[in-house]
Amino acid sequence: MTGYPAHMHERRMRTAGDRDGAAALPAIAARLPEAHGRVTFGAMLDRVTWFQVGGPAEVLFKPAGTQDLADFLSALPADMPVTVIGVGSNLLVRDGGVDGVVIRLGRGFVDMQVDGTEIVAGAGALDVNVAEIAQRAGLSGLEFLSGIPGTIGGALRMNAGAYGAEIADILVSATAVDRQGRVHEVAAADLGLSYRRTAAPSDWIFTAARLRGVAGDAARIRARMDEIRAAREDSQPVRSRTGGSTFKNPEGARAWELIDRAGCRGLTMGAAQVSERHCNFLINIGGATAAEIEALGEEVRARVRALTGIELGWEIRRIGRPGGAAGQNSEDGSGS
Repeated sequence: MTGYPAHMHERRMRTAGDRDGAAALPAIAARLPEAHGRVTFGAMLDRVTWFQVGGPAEVLFKPAGTQDLADFLSALPADMPVTVIGVGSNLLVRDGGVDGVVIRLGRGFVDMQVDGTEIVAGAGALDVNVAEIAQRAGLSGLEFLSGIPGTIGGALRMNAGAYGAEIADILVSATAVDRQGRVHEVAAADLGLSYRRTAAPSDWIFTAARLRGVAGDAARIRARMDEIRAAREDSQPVRSRTGGSTFKNPEGARAWELIDRAGCRGLTMGAAQVSERHCNFLINIGGATAAEIEALGEEVRARVRALTGIELGWEIRRIGRPGGAAGQNSEDGSGS
């Protein structure tokens, strides 16, 4: 991937006339289909991730809506890599950046509607906002979403959960667009949801979800959401530059307890640190690189493995390539 000027290149691709002015743009521009959304070349992804680290996206595409996304994907060359990100709350972008097209669902995917005891939410809607609209509608069962940073799309992809509940408990159906631009409407039972994963094809981009609530008392729902917020603030480094819960809980164990037993609480590598408040969180204490954060995570895994024989699996999704390294992107983890 080539570097770009600090100001980057940006254009809104609408008509063939726009392409006439593409001579000054990166060569990849000529391979992109027309779209109604916003296309940016060389966008720095550290600005949109909670860790505030990582290199540029070769192309960042924010589709105007589901049809724009489907049309774009159907016309995109088959050999063009595609990576999807949400609000960057459970994401580590490596320092070398991400080749190909990075898709981020924005304003065209944040609508929320109450339909009886169900809520239809766009994949770009924040989990906490869905919990809020459910509370105002007097629908219980969705309170746990207020404790999950990120979007509905990311929650679908990793069957996100917290405080005794997960997406699988409330999901009715989901809408997704595949790499060929085909739109799929899928019942929850057909998604193969399990602990922090879904069996949906990896190239599917979730665009919306229908979620089930239960009629309840709005005041009690608000009280439960307040409890969740207080618990998060008391136990997690919510005001730090972090990527959320770093490792999945192994069968029959808690990741944070294993990390603590291995003596990793407060462990640092460069400007990356294992949080002293909650040691299943890695934090950027100021000026960390993605390489430092990932290396610290691998050191934690190695120490836990040496002490207990247990292999911790990354919950944070890691994308892109190391700084200065040639070759294809790699992607690890299931979160977003």
